[in-house]
Amino acid sequence: MMEETTEKTIVEHLKRQRTFFSSNQTKSIPFRLKQLQKLKNVILTSSKKIEAALWEDLHKSPEEAYLTEISIVLQEVNYHIKHLKKWAAPKAVSSPIHLWPSSSKIMFEPLGVSLIIAPWNYPFQLLFNSLVGSISSGCCCILKPSPDTPTIAKVMEEMIEKTFDPNYITLVQGGRETNTLLLKQRFDIIFFTGSSNVGKVVMKAASENLTPVVLELGGKSPCIVDCDADIEIAAKRIAWGKLINAGQTCIAPDYIFAHASIKDKLLQKIAQNIHQMYGDAIKNSRFYPRIVNERAMKRLETLLKQGKIYTGGIVDHTEKYISPTIIDEVQPDFLIMQEEIFGPILPVLTFNHIDETIAYINQNEKPLAFYYFGKNKKAKEVLEKTSSGGACINDTLMHITNHNLPFGGVGNSGTGKYHGKQSFLAFSNQKAVVKTPTWIDIPLKYVPFKYFKLIKKII
Repeated sequence: MMEETTEKTIVEHLKRQRTFFSSNQTKSIPFRLKQLQKLKNVILTSSKKIEAALWEDLHKSPEEAYLTEISIVLQEVNYHIKHLKKWAAPKAVSSPIHLWPSSSKIMFEPLGVSLIIAPWNYPFQLLFNSLVGSISSGCCCILKPSPDTPTIAKVMEEMIEKTFDPNYITLVQGGRETNTLLLKQRFDIIFFTGSSNVGKVVMKAASENLTPVVLELGGKSPCIVDCDADIEIAAKRIAWGKLINAGQTCIAPDYIFAHASIKDKLLQKIAQNIHQMYGDAIKNSRFYPRIVNERAMKRLETLLKQGKIYTGGIVDHTEKYISPTIIDEVQPDFLIMQEEIFGPILPVLTFNHIDETIAYINQNEKPLAFYYFGKNKKAKEVLEKTSSGGACINDTLMHITNHNLPFGGVGNSGTGKYHGKQSFLAFSNQKAVVKTPTWIDIPLKYVPFKYFKLIKKII
């Protein structure tokens, strides 16, 4: 069990970071660039430790650990190093005629001391990727990883300790008790990634101090496969997107809506692709991760009891293993359709007309991601008639890999965006500034509004 951090320690960390932030050192662009480079260096020198820890905690192969965690953070760091000077520069904007001869600009200032709470499913990526935005904007930061992946949590603590002044960036360990103590404090921004239920707790706690929040949550991300989809491609990309990290991915396809005319072929092809990727002895594949803990195993096992298992359904508690599972003949009222699955189980619903899928999606909470396989014309219609944090057409997961795209949820799946410039903006205040010269003082605005008729014409 991870030892909880005391309230005294948390308060002391916060006090010292507020003092450090008040020194204005973090507002210097050279300082921020230096810290980003230090972060990059420690990631590169610690990559083997990171990979070993992710194998220990989640049975992630070094290849998957690099592709889905390490490389994403490194790309984010490089992107910020390249663009930070441009992003942070004051941005001149036009001024309307009634402000003449004033000029206007937007200044970007750091919000202050940030709190980042990350989950266990991508424990390195989701903690450090958010940290990049905090550093880039000029904030100080307290990091809190998940206790459910203790090996990587300890590695990240060591990385932070040897790289940064704790008065600037520090990491605290613990579980729910530590989270509760952290959320009692006043931060300048809270960045939380996790479940919608815990997101509500975070938002409620933040409201006590009117603290802005970025909530990266989840939900049941639908995957529609229409009658005119390329079934070979759809099956391969769905199998891949669903089984990365054994389905423990917030943007994984949560369930399939398959057109009745192609459903049988689709399921057959998905099953074939599963075996092509992981082999016939899937449990022995070093590329197939494990479920995080016994609590998650028991929860997932209960979802196997309704519907017809098309393939998979094997559970081994000692190995924390659940085989890739497709469940057919699923009904909307089944337990598996009531909550985010977060595991290698793929329920399948059938439709005959696209309006059925649109109606179903719209009557439920807005998902974090949305996937459609079919022709572009129909895809455009479905995108326009539904709402989701992000979407892919004829693919899964890939929208998260483009740093030019904002990533985040909507409604129950989250609030706020990050990645690339959006991460810089998430931890920044956009301060509006009007600069007015004194060499002339136009009398139009002054009481008793002697030129009111003229003012009305101007504005």
